[in-house]
Amino acid sequence: MAESSIRTTVHLVRHGEVYNPTGVLYGRLPDFHLSELGQQMAERVGQYFADSDHDVTRLIASPLERAQETAAPTATMLCLDVHTDERVIEAGNSFEGKVFGVGDGALRHPSAWWMVRNPWKPSWGEPYTVIADRMLAAITDARTVVEGHEAVIVSHQLPVWIARLTAERRRYFHDPRQRQCSLASLTSFTFEGDAIVSVAYNEPAGDLIPAALRKKFVGGA
Repeated sequence: MAESSIRTTVHLVRHGEVYNPTGVLYGRLPDFHLSELGQQMAERVGQYFADSDHDVTRLIASPLERAQETAAPTATMLCLDVHTDERVIEAGNSFEGKVFGVGDGALRHPSAWWMVRNPWKPSWGEPYTVIADRMLAAITDARTVVEGHEAVIVSHQLPVWIARLTAERRRYFHDPRQRQCSLASLTSFTFEGDAIVSVAYNEPAGDLIPAALRKKFVGGA
């Protein structure tokens, strides 16, 4: 097989539901763990990779608890170690620890308005270009290590979405409510050699997601 035709797949998994009764934007804050539903979602992801025709040889996760906990069932079922990678951590956000929403929460205070002055960057947090660079570097390294096989990276909604927008050459400015990146979903990049030839999306835990959660946007995800 010619080197250029070697097919490799890197799956980006968004973590499962988090226990967050106060509804804060938890971002990179510690001690935000999966809820009982989130644990079920993580089990479903592990079953998906164990039961289906996949060849996963490396498992990577963000250092945050919710990502590590989502990776754990897959690690057990596939007998893999979890490799922690800081590059796939949640995006930095100035509203971390606050309730965030239009018309309520942090945006009611004029002192916060300066932070939302530029949605294209965005001005309230880590620049999209920085997120893209670190995510693509992590994906590239994973692809290189598992060449000809598959890797799983457990990350967070915005980093996964920015990686997809980059791969599909789409603009970064977007409505967060329109992201196709549900809880415990998979965004899969297939490579031939070092070129991305397809991007696929599926939801192995989709039937576990209540309708209310699908409509709700909490930025620290």
